[in-house]
Amino acid sequence: MDESAAGGGVFAGIGWVLQNFAMAFWNLGYAITHPASWLDWSDKTAVMRFVYYGASVEFFFVAFTFFLVIFLVGLWKRQFLWNVVIGLEFMGNWIGRFFAWAGLVMVLQQVIIVFIQRIFARPDIMIGFGIPVGFDVSWWGEELKLYNAMVVALCLTYTFIQGGHVRVDLVYSAISFRAKRVIDMVGSLIFMIPMAVLLWLYTWFFLWRGLIVPNPSASNKLEQLLAKARIMKWNVETIGPSPNGFNAYFLFKVLMVVMIGLIFIQAWTFFYRSFLEWVEGEESEGKYADNDVLEVGEEPYDHAEF
Repeated sequence: MDESAAGGGVFAGIGWVLQNFAMAFWNLGYAITHPASWLDWSDKTAVMRFVYYGASVEFFFVAFTFFLVIFLVGLWKRQFLWNVVIGLEFMGNWIGRFFAWAGLVMVLQQVIIVFIQRIFARPDIMIGFGIPVGFDVSWWGEELKLYNAMVVALCLTYTFIQGGHVRVDLVYSAISFRAKRVIDMVGSLIFMIPMAVLLWLYTWFFLWRGLIVPNPSASNKLEQLLAKARIMKWNVETIGPSPNGFNAYFLFKVLMVVMIGLIFIQAWTFFYRSFLEWVEGEESEGKYADNDVLEVGEEPYDHAEF
């Protein structure tokens, strides 16, 4: 009795997964052909649909199926998969390279803040031509955190592509090239992708709870959210730690969602590259990689000597 029930549950689970894979094509087609149903935010029900489907089972299977189809096509046309890797790594690299300049902007703005406060003893800073924009000095000071968040959130995958993250190596360096690629593929599938999905589920609703009321929840079904649409109001989070401080803290939550999306994409890219290098052998290591080249004198210090 128990064994038959367990067996029935397994087959039911497999059927549910296969059904969602099949429905992914229909769901994607419907979303593309009916954009107003989830992008027309003048309609409150469209906002609620966007909130629901942004972290739904349907969206997960659409995304998973999309990358799975790319992989299956790549098994047939290997160069196609290499082109996908080149394109996705190009995107990750140039997003990181562009927003890395936020670090310079952060330093320059801090210098201006100190200069305005200490030299001119001004309580505010005005910027603009024709229509000036002015905020209290504390607003500009707290905004510096946004630049730091940009560097962290939007340069994360760039650093991963460049191999700049710190790694703790216990066995990796001692095994063969193809064994390394197997570890990389397994790590992508059982660590990076599931971690990105779990973080997305949390950060998505964390973002929207700071944008609208009544607050949506991950446990809400579509029907419940559509019922809440009648009383939905925009309530963008603008409260900061200080009265005159930075008042766009919802941007930090937006950056969190973008960061997790980039991690999910890069997890698949890393899986594709690891698979291709595993198939083609050691001579394909770093193939088509767009790595930054340090000039003479730019090498980072491995340790400090006193």
